[in-house]
Amino acid sequence: MIQVILWDIDGTLLDFGLAEKAAIRACFIRFGLGECPDDMLARYSSINQKYWNALERGELTKPQVLSGRFQEFFQSEGIEFSDIEGFNHAYQIQLGETVVFRDHVYELVRDLKGQVRQYAVTNGTAVAQQRKLDKSGLIRLFDGVFISEQVGAEKPSPDFFRAVFNHVGPIAPEEVLIVGDSLTSDIQGGNNAGILCCWYDPEDRPLPQGLTVHYHIQDLNQVREILTLSL
Repeated sequence: MIQVILWDIDGTLLDFGLAEKAAIRACFIRFGLGECPDDMLARYSSINQKYWNALERGELTKPQVLSGRFQEFFQSEGIEFSDIEGFNHAYQIQLGETVVFRDHVYELVRDLKGQVRQYAVTNGTAVAQQRKLDKSGLIRLFDGVFISEQVGAEKPSPDFFRAVFNHVGPIAPEEVLIVGDSLTSDIQGGNNAGILCCWYDPEDRPLPQGLTVHYHIQDLNQVREILTLSL
């Protein structure tokens, strides 16, 4: 029986793509960089994902990701801009200003409160994630929040999940379900921790090789069915 759900935030509970676009455009205006059209945003998003993937593999530190992605982006776009630290700080704050739920998930988390223990597990920065969780109201529904910066390890590292379980307390692996959109962070992390893994994949892509996916869903409300089946 599933007793604990670990929810990923960006790309799972909340639409990160919309928040990313709004944050970048707001920062471009704030720093006098003009407009940031869709094609430029797409190139930034690709660079950003490359840096986060390197972080998950342990090849970069979080500070290297936060600065390196913008340095590469501005250089590749031919934008002369040196205040990378200031831009990144403003960007983190702006990320928390755009909150868009996936699949009416606020109601889902609210309905499950008291039925199972629910925790947020995220590699996002503390500044951005705390603002998102507060503005969305999710912070008042969760039993706890684990942000990699505060934990001292990133998903999919076993160290991240050890910190989670130290807080959650003794529980069998088959009683814990992680729900996330990232194969390299959430599902790989769940596999490393030996817990049940639910891949949130609205595009209904083929199941990956080399990873164990116990549940493959296209709508987060399918978690209700998973919990019923686990009884």
